[in-house]
Amino acid sequence: MTTVLDGSYQRMEPYNGEEEDEEDDDGEVPQESGFIIHVVPEGNKARWNHIEDLDSFFTRMYHYHQKHGFACMILQEVLELGQYIFVVAFSTFLFHCIDYSVLFKNKPQPLHNKTSISDVILSSSECLASMGLVTWICILVAAIFWILRLVKVLYHCTQFWDIKLFFNTALKIEDCDLDNLTWHEVQKRVREVQKEQEMCIHKRELTELDIYHRILRFKNYMVAMINKSLLPVRLKIPVIGEIIFMTRGLKYNMELLLFWGPWSPFENNWHLKEDYKKLNKRQELARALSKHILWVGIIIKREPGTLGTRMWSLYGRLYLRHFNELDHELNARLNRAYRPASKYMSIFTSPIMTVIAKNVTFVAGSILAVLLILTIYDEDVLTVEHVLTTMTILGAVVAGTRAFIPDENLVWCPETLLTAVLAHTHYRPDSWRGHAHTQTTRAEVAQLFQYRAVHLLEELMSPLLTPFILCFRMRQRALDIVDFYRNFTIEVTGVGDVCSFAQMDVRKHGNPTWQTVGTRSPIADRAAKFNPNQYITDPEKAQMPVSDQYTQAEDGKTELSLIHFTLTNPEWKPPSHAENFVAALRERVRKEVQGGIHGEINPLLASLSSLSSLGPGYNDIVSNIIRSTMVNQPGGPTTSNFVNQQPCTSTVSAAGDELLNMKSDMPHAVQRGLNKAEGPVHNEKGFLYGLQQGISNQSLGASVFVSSHEFSTDLSVPVELIAADMSLSTLYLHELHHRQVRRRGYQELLKSIWQRSPVQELATLPEVRQERAPLLLHQDSSRRNNREFKYEINTHLDSI
Repeated sequence: MTTVLDGSYQRMEPYNGEEEDEEDDDGEVPQESGFIIHVVPEGNKARWNHIEDLDSFFTRMYHYHQKHGFACMILQEVLELGQYIFVVAFSTFLFHCIDYSVLFKNKPQPLHNKTSISDVILSSSECLASMGLVTWICILVAAIFWILRLVKVLYHCTQFWDIKLFFNTALKIEDCDLDNLTWHEVQKRVREVQKEQEMCIHKRELTELDIYHRILRFKNYMVAMINKSLLPVRLKIPVIGEIIFMTRGLKYNMELLLFWGPWSPFENNWHLKEDYKKLNKRQELARALSKHILWVGIIIKREPGTLGTRMWSLYGRLYLRHFNELDHELNARLNRAYRPASKYMSIFTSPIMTVIAKNVTFVAGSILAVLLILTIYDEDVLTVEHVLTTMTILGAVVAGTRAFIPDENLVWCPETLLTAVLAHTHYRPDSWRGHAHTQTTRAEVAQLFQYRAVHLLEELMSPLLTPFILCFRMRQRALDIVDFYRNFTIEVTGVGDVCSFAQMDVRKHGNPTWQTVGTRSPIADRAAKFNPNQYITDPEKAQMPVSDQYTQAEDGKTELSLIHFTLTNPEWKPPSHAENFVAALRERVRKEVQGGIHGEINPLLASLSSLSSLGPGYNDIVSNIIRSTMVNQPGGPTTSNFVNQQPCTSTVSAAGDELLNMKSDMPHAVQRGLNKAEGPVHNEKGFLYGLQQGISNQSLGASVFVSSHEFSTDLSVPVELIAADMSLSTLYLHELHHRQVRRRGYQELLKSIWQRSPVQELATLPEVRQERAPLLLHQDSSRRNNREFKYEINTHLDSI
């Protein structure tokens, strides 16, 4: 027996928390002793025993899987070295080895002789003679950078060769099988290998959450800081107004300061400096951090890489990211949201710009058509000076102006399109609901879903604005950043210091308006007057959130992240607070399914209705659910009537091209590209798995987030069903949240309702408003508005 001290983890006390009642069952010596007695394995088992930096190891392992193995990764590295040489050589060639006077015919040429390529290219001696001192210095600097890059590539080769051996030897996965396995399956084997190799000696068993914490430690901090509006990414520009500015250069500098730079608060990849955990050090640390931000702002760093023109903005990727969500999971969601988001953005067109664009397109297109006809008739037209340039410019003008001309067959249905976006992105501010038709909402969506030209313009402006943001905005938040690290960092056994938000604790960081505990429908409220004890919830089982505005995550980030992680990791055993949250959600769904509609559309039916509008695949899913659960209920809606409740479904039907292809006989067999899947191929914890089985209404509630052993069937479901499960869960939670916020708003109004009559009070509510969509106000519309107004009055009076 030998005493082994893990350099990757400094403090031995595990994080238990005041509410934690589970005990470690890994069989280790209690952590209070300050050390761990560990038997070192012998032979090959010790090869990966006690890996000091598990963060880097698991991150390389994840990249190895996502980038298709050793051969593909090294080939990419070698070809990038070749591309660097090509860029330097080609640039030198263009500057010094071409006779541009001959190419542009500025020199007199012999008559009746065509200019050939050899006439344009200078000889090697002439090329060398034209290269001056500046050129040779640039080549020398480029050569030094190439050598450094070569050393880095060789280092990567050694690192990933070790990862290759780990995959081949420990995990028993050959490189040729990587594309046939999901990350979930790889992660499952890693957890099994941990029991033999003991890569982490502080825990005998690693959970899925432990691995995610290791890979996403810093990203979870960034997501939390964006969620709590701690980072200064919002700027107020005169005339323009408030904008969100987050570029690759700014993000690189923020990460340099906050995570891995020489002055960062982290002592290493897994441990926060002890001073940041002490209250009496906050002012001193804030002054030091402010000074470091100033120096970095003055000597600004650029991320070593090319400018990207991604469609989803960097801010959008952080705002829309769940806690503990890997890159391939986030990319899959945003890719599915691309089409409905594009359609939503395209329906907003200016009538004035449309008229101008049509006329410019007509004029430019006419001239371009004439030039094309003349070129077809006689190709010598192209030799006329500036004709080819004119044709190119006219073609660009036509292509650009057509973007301002809306589709003649476009149907105005912004709310449905934005709901389709929400089903995949999972997050949106409360202010967007019911206001999808406004320019304000459209502008806020554009901050997440940028035009490529806007993104490129921001990157070009980044060297000017990044120093300003760092020196004059981020420095002012130094004390808040220090407090954030102290208040929201916890130490987890076998993992190190992590962001407490990443624990997805719905008690500490949850929001009561996003949870089902203690909520009742208006019918239950009226029934409670006659039998109040029937609706009392056990506070110990409910575990109501104890968070305040400072500690709770915004926009349901904790709750949605917990559901997403549960769906993508069905074998994960959540703590008691997570199980209680899921149980409350399960019970709510069970009651809504059993209770039917009772004169109103409950949140589950409303969510299924929204889900059916996402595309043909989802429509089929909802139709099957309605047939198996709702049709037999007295007074329940028929399948056709329910599915047709959503207007403008055809506007988003094209978004179903990449959606579900429901095949019940799909084998759990080898498929290419499974490494990009969001979760396991088999997932029995979602809403849809049980609903698709056609089980009875009485057992339907048990199908929501239940363990796999409760199902005896061996149904193989397509990977896309996980996305559908998460979409339904998202729509359902947003529907519950909206109703709770609305109900709480009414309860606040009840405090002063005696001062005014109900009609006067209702006149001030934002829910009572006329239709804001840019539609013609005709008699039918007026009658519809009156009916909606009366419905709001009756609903509010019932709640009173």
